[in-house]
Amino acid sequence: MARTKRGGSFYDTPQIVERYLDHRHSGVPSPNHVMEEPAFLAELGEVAGLRVLDLGCGDAAIGQVLLDAGCRSYLGLDGSAAMVEAANAALGGTAGRVEMVDIEDFSAPPSSFDLVVSRLAFHYVEDIEPVLAAVHECLSPGGRIIFTVVHPILTSYDSGVREKRTSWVVDDYFLQGLREREWMGSAVTWFHRTVEDYVVTLTKAGFSLTSLRECAPCEERFAGDADELARRRRVPLFLLLAGTRA
Repeated sequence: MARTKRGGSFYDTPQIVERYLDHRHSGVPSPNHVMEEPAFLAELGEVAGLRVLDLGCGDAAIGQVLLDAGCRSYLGLDGSAAMVEAANAALGGTAGRVEMVDIEDFSAPPSSFDLVVSRLAFHYVEDIEPVLAAVHECLSPGGRIIFTVVHPILTSYDSGVREKRTSWVVDDYFLQGLREREWMGSAVTWFHRTVEDYVVTLTKAGFSLTSLRECAPCEERFAGDADELARRRRVPLFLLLAGTRA
């Protein structure tokens, strides 16, 4: 197995960022497009006038959406040099900013932001308690956090199946911690937590839980592909949580 990468450094492995972005933006074949993104956008709500922070922003695709919707400012942070390069290219000519910062190292003064988002990044972080504490600290009163992660039934166990899946295995679900696997043609480390773990950690950080979604497939995004819709209805692939700063 190749040397394990985790966090932002994984996406600086040669060819990984290209493979990932090609897959993520591939339309119907991408679960991000048909499951995670519609759930995230439905939860997002009104963003006009908000100062937005995006932790683990990737190519900052959501940044353009937020800016078009009238957010006051957008700052994306990512630990991958390749992703930051892609994000800066995507946001060139806009008011959005992207900086290379690992999620674990994030901090900001109180009331710096009104909304913090993170899409499919926290499962790369070994300890999210201090991250969520830092997010709580930087939000204005009543500010919100919305984040998605790979669903815990998937992070719990790697079956080793690389082709198009028709079955899924859940094992060691209540055993938290590091999971190494092959993904996108390289070795990656994710950190497994249960749904309960995520909820408890969020509320412990001082947030009131306002939403929990398992990102059911959005039928309108399947372009009439009934077989793929049926396959995506079998198991949840993503978990979304939202909370408000008390």
